Amino acid sequence: MIVKTPEQKKALKQGMLANVMRQFDNAADIIDLNPNIRKILEVTNNELVVHFPVRMDDGEVEIFTGYRVQHNNSLGPYKGGLRYHPTVDIDAARALAMWMTWKTSLAGLPYGGAKGGIQLDPTKYSNDELQRITRRFTYALGDNIGPELDIPAPDVNTNPQTMAWILDTYMSTKSPAERSTNMHVVTGKPIGAGGSQGRDRATGYGVFLNIKFWAEHKNIDLKDKRFIVQGFGNVGYWAAHFLEKEGASMIAVQDAYGSIVNEEGIPVEDLLAYTKANKGSIMGFAKAETLDNAAFFGLDCDICIPAALGNQITEANASSVKAYLIAEGANGPTDVAAEEILLKKGVAILPDILCNSGGVIGSYFEWLQNRNGEIWQLDEVLQKLEKKLRESFVKVVETSENRKIDMRTAAFIIAIERLEEAYVQRGIFP
Repeated sequence: MIVKTPEQKKALKQGMLANVMRQFDNAADIIDLNPNIRKILEVTNNELVVHFPVRMDDGEVEIFTGYRVQHNNSLGPYKGGLRYHPTVDIDAARALAMWMTWKTSLAGLPYGGAKGGIQLDPTKYSNDELQRITRRFTYALGDNIGPELDIPAPDVNTNPQTMAWILDTYMSTKSPAERSTNMHVVTGKPIGAGGSQGRDRATGYGVFLNIKFWAEHKNIDLKDKRFIVQGFGNVGYWAAHFLEKEGASMIAVQDAYGSIVNEEGIPVEDLLAYTKANKGSIMGFAKAETLDNAAFFGLDCDICIPAALGNQITEANASSVKAYLIAEGANGPTDVAAEEILLKKGVAILPDILCNSGGVIGSYFEWLQNRNGEIWQLDEVLQKLEKKLRESFVKVVETSENRKIDMRTAAFIIAIERLEEAYVQRGIFP
């Protein structure tokens, strides 16, 4: 999407797309990015919108809208998650696809960026309905996805089961001879369906590792540090799990249902067990009290982990943040205006394209195993993941300190320069 006129830019001043464009423009200005390459990177390559019918359990037919945006593939096949959420639209998919391009480039992976999903509230549908919706969406996407073209993965409200349905549907459209070579069309699959050990915890573990690397760099001991988590899904849970093992204490959690707090600490595993028995909700947990949602980000803590949706820390609540470290488990949780406030306050921010990149690195490992017919053990996966994340973290810190810029801008610069180098070396067809 090209944004040229002041009117167009004004229309985009809100939302994730505006944020990612401003982050890109800021980094591109600093490195004086080649203007022709800039034109390429500020637009998406392909945008697919599909409307498809699905029969519900009551026999009625409902029409759903699905999206897949492919931003850039100069470094390799498109890669990115599929989310099921009411906020999914074309602009959200564009923003998230762009972030994936920067994320895969920063991590040094042979991937480009894509994102997509379906605009729906999955809690309103049965498991059988979600299976039919997923399979029909996969069929509608057709040959726009593929193991060497565009490789989806789980995201908000999707999981290994979703990926297994996509895999089965996609493979059913191929000839018998092709099916064995298409296992890597999606990542984040269940272990029995070609998934990788450790992929379930890769994103949250990566968030934890980035916090650990940062603390080591600052000579800070994580023991007895207090942290809060927004979003107690896969990412939030695993990040909390590993932080607690390090001796830190989770004092508050917020999810789609509300917020809870306990200054003495909320046991991570107990809360997980409770949510599994309470339809995913944290509310009513006996070892914590209910907290007003508006007070969540203003809690007295050391570390804040936004691991839910985008634009959660905004100009309206940034000044109340007391944490000295924000570790972005979600994509785009901090808007640009809020970041300016936080940086002036001296708050450190581990940017999303670095902090939550463990997920796409884990997906890359799964893709490699499927492609090569290999099976790696859990300790091997986690060891490789830590090595890759540490390399990225060191590069971002060095660039940040050498250029005297914040970590997000440093991460963007590293990602954009790798893409610029690819275009300079390869040229532009014709």
